[in-house]
Amino acid sequence: MHCVCRSADYAEGTDDAPMTDARRLGELIRLLEGRGQLRTLLTAGGPGRGDVVVTGVTHDSRLVEPGFVFAAVPGARHDGHEFVPPAVAAGAAAVIAERATAGIPVPQLLVASVRPALALAAAWFFDFPSHRLGVVGITGTDGKTTTSYLVRAALESAGLAAGLVGTIETTAGGRVIGTGRATTPEAPELQADLAAMVAAGDRFAVVESTSHGLAQHRVAEVAYDVAVLTNLTHEHLEFHRTPEAYRAAKRRLFEALAVGEADAEKGHGKWAVINRDDGVADDFAKAAREAGARVIFYGTDDRAEVRATAFHEDAGGLNIELVTPRGPSRLRLRLAGRFNVHNALAAVAVGEALALEPAAVRHGLESVERVPGRMERIDAGQPFTVIVDYAHTPDSLAKVLDNLAPVAAAGGGGLICVFGSAGERDTLKRPMMGRVAGERCRLVVLTDEDPRGEDRMRILEEIAVGAEEVGRRRDLDLLLIPDRREAIAAAFIEARPGDVVVLCGKGHERTIEMADGAIEWDEAAAAHQALAALGYAAATA
Repeated sequence: MHCVCRSADYAEGTDDAPMTDARRLGELIRLLEGRGQLRTLLTAGGPGRGDVVVTGVTHDSRLVEPGFVFAAVPGARHDGHEFVPPAVAAGAAAVIAERATAGIPVPQLLVASVRPALALAAAWFFDFPSHRLGVVGITGTDGKTTTSYLVRAALESAGLAAGLVGTIETTAGGRVIGTGRATTPEAPELQADLAAMVAAGDRFAVVESTSHGLAQHRVAEVAYDVAVLTNLTHEHLEFHRTPEAYRAAKRRLFEALAVGEADAEKGHGKWAVINRDDGVADDFAKAAREAGARVIFYGTDDRAEVRATAFHEDAGGLNIELVTPRGPSRLRLRLAGRFNVHNALAAVAVGEALALEPAAVRHGLESVERVPGRMERIDAGQPFTVIVDYAHTPDSLAKVLDNLAPVAAAGGGGLICVFGSAGERDTLKRPMMGRVAGERCRLVVLTDEDPRGEDRMRILEEIAVGAEEVGRRRDLDLLLIPDRREAIAAAFIEARPGDVVVLCGKGHERTIEMADGAIEWDEAAAAHQALAALGYAAATA
């Protein structure tokens, strides 16, 4: 039978030789209680378990080891409460849950919502590492990854070692410590990454902060110092359901800029860096100011403190003339794509917020040669241009195609686009993307992105609706080829000298998610292989 106990019953143990740096269950119980998150404490064995040493925190029962705290997260497909018994059997020392599980011989910490409690438990276990780091959070529909690379480069050029948590990789101390598909990892992994940065001597962390990560409280215990908004367009409505909910999730990053106990020691102040050219700029600025943060705008709007006054793109990248609160400047960016003007301005604005030396910021940005899977050129000596990009929303696809249209025109060619749309994700964007490509390309090739459990051809048919509405014709200038390798090969076969073939949607990703699991994928390598099959001897993967 369970009994209800107070956190006082879980006082620290009185071992003769206390464990150094050990995390005791009683500490977590009192912390949850102090935050008002703990509703009820249940134990099958009576009081006195607060001296149990906690050896880890996880929401995945498969990762539980003796001494772990298991958080029973209710999910879309599976309810974590179903996995409480196997987690305890694997050695869980305690369970955080929203409802009790009968017959469990370990303490059950019952809370109103597991996810915020999981975030707190993870941050506690790793000793709140973000309190010892300057943290720059970057959110937005597009541009997060490139902006994060530019911000990290600016910080490091200014002498501030910076770790990165992002879509492509996670780094600490200048070393890659992880790669994965989840841009914002779950709280235990995120806090472990931040702790690794502290241990490696990093001064800052640059964290891509997605709407999922914000809505699901994965970043709830991250002490942000700077929040960056790149833009806000149509995406992830399969999860958020409405544009308003999507915007509200993004806005949480700016609401999180409220001053906390760690901020006085960190000394960076609280800053919101916002794209003045985006329609939600005022709304997000209001949220930041209400939290107590200062706001700096960037963009081309005359009201932006960091403003591009002119820019020119050539074969080597972008030349940008800009003004900042500390005077005019020029920037030679080696990245292609006019949309990178805004990404660079965002990084400059972060430098202004943190009072970094302008010359160091400029040098850092100019040192970035490429971002994997972002406007990445594949050159095997073929008479047409091949570009790999991650664009997977209507807005980002339009920007990429609009940016490359002059390149195609200058070479006497047209645009060919190969792309798809993720299965079990936002379906409303599919015809929108078809329309975007159909309006801009002489040939549209629809293919798998990550079909998951959805019918592959149905996804392509839904995209095709938009392309056909603007005049694309099936099997003439609109091809539906589910197999991505075959689709790329077909696009290259159809390419004429001077054309620009854009492979969108996968970018840096190393798998394609199918109904029966993931298959390995490398977009750049697949492109090289398809070119080699056409006889371009310079092709190497």
